[in-house]
Amino acid sequence: MKSSIGHRLCRTGLVIALSVGALQAYASTPVPPPTVDLSAEASRSAPNDLAQATAYVEATDAQPAELSRKVNAAIAAALERIKAYPDIKASTSGISTWPVYARNGQTIEAWRMRSTISLESRNISAMSDLLGELQTDLAVTSVVMQPAPETRASVADLAATDAIRAFEARATSIGETLGKRYRLRHLSINYGGTQGPIHPMMRSGMMAAEASAPAPLEGGESQIVVNISGTIELID
Repeated sequence: MKSSIGHRLCRTGLVIALSVGALQAYASTPVPPPTVDLSAEASRSAPNDLAQATAYVEATDAQPAELSRKVNAAIAAALERIKAYPDIKASTSGISTWPVYARNGQTIEAWRMRSTISLESRNISAMSDLLGELQTDLAVTSVVMQPAPETRASVADLAATDAIRAFEARATSIGETLGKRYRLRHLSINYGGTQGPIHPMMRSGMMAAEASAPAPLEGGESQIVVNISGTIELID
């Protein structure tokens, strides 16, 4: 009987000792500092110094071989003309052929073929002149003006610096309001791209412009946006 009581007392003492140890360990565990999630944004204007255009030749003929000859000859002539503009990069970007059916929807009465050329240049004036020439024989589907990759990267770095400074100012303001200093815990930088759509300068089909007249191009500007998000710890 006494032995049983002794065992129970020992166990009770052990439980108390463990509980006290656990409380002491819990009390000695540092409380993590409070955190705040915040964000900031900045944008910078970048010149649209890169022009990208698409032009095509489309024809219809009952004889596939003759159709191919006509379209290929037109594309070859256009590429030869483009060689006079060394600042403009050109590449054939697609050829497609499809049947033209008679009214009964079953009989093929002809074939239609389209061949496309893609153009790119930072020489806006040269692109304008070339498009004016090409429009005599080709259809220009679109011209898109946007910042060149190196221009975009350079302006994005400046916008990122602005966004980081805005983040720092906001973090400092929060800390001062709460009477604490802050320590950066996490930071994420998102180069969000261009603000606003990049509108095509031309529409599908032949332009109603005088033959060989320069195509009017205006580069304008785009807004390069950078977003910063992060977490700060508030410390005494």
